[in-house]
Amino acid sequence: MTAPVRRKVAALDHWHQATAVRQEWLEVGLATEPSDRPAAEAVISRLYGSHGRPRPQFLWADSPKQAFAHVTGVPGHHDLRRWLQPKEPPGRPPIAVDIAAGWSAMMAALDDAADHPDLDAPRRSKPDRASKTDGASKTDSAPKTDRAPKTGRDWPDLPPEQALQAGVPLRVVLRRGVRESLWQSLIAEIAVPVRAALGRPDHVPVCWYGQQDASWLAYYDTLRRLGLATYPPRAATRLDDWATLARSTGWWWPGEDICVLTERPAQHSPAVTYRDGWSPR
Repeated sequence: MTAPVRRKVAALDHWHQATAVRQEWLEVGLATEPSDRPAAEAVISRLYGSHGRPRPQFLWADSPKQAFAHVTGVPGHHDLRRWLQPKEPPGRPPIAVDIAAGWSAMMAALDDAADHPDLDAPRRSKPDRASKTDGASKTDSAPKTDRAPKTGRDWPDLPPEQALQAGVPLRVVLRRGVRESLWQSLIAEIAVPVRAALGRPDHVPVCWYGQQDASWLAYYDTLRRLGLATYPPRAATRLDDWATLARSTGWWWPGEDICVLTERPAQHSPAVTYRDGWSPR
């Protein structure tokens, strides 16, 4: 068996394993059990502590609509982006800004560690990895796939197994087949309509999606579980905390003194409906 054939066989095996991990995270994203409040509060308390803040008071709501009425002191995405520019506004950043910056740094570290030769794809440019990003809103946009280095064009959009046979790098196949697939199911079809029902996107206070963050968590978890990435200890610990949050709760808004959290939905079909009966549709 030649080296290129062995590489394709290994890539197909990785993909088959990845589908099981993707299914696990889809189930997390669609879970309807009550939140694990102690687990969620413990992780968020650690997040606050890592940014020099005391444990906040926790306020739980049955839906994002109900939670929204209690959110105070949390910047909107427009304000958040101002804090993430090279020239920051005066004063101490809100805790939501610190969490977003920490999330961005973690993501850069995870991407840098995904360098297994079996992935065999061009890595992102250094400015993209190092730039500050809005950690709370970046997940609202579909993640970009790598482009073929010789042509500068997107790799062909094929079913995963056909893509691997056609020479599309495993990194691209995993990103499309795991991250982008779950983004469509959890963000585009659930989170985006919920945000739209709460108000204009730029004016809705910054929040994180809890279980629906499974869309990006699944991708990095897949790389680690398949042995395609060995993350630095600090980034790995942070990834584990975000994974615990996804498995524990719904949306959450970090304010300076009060963190508002939302219970998971009561159902997702025929439309997402929360425990108080509210639905964005």
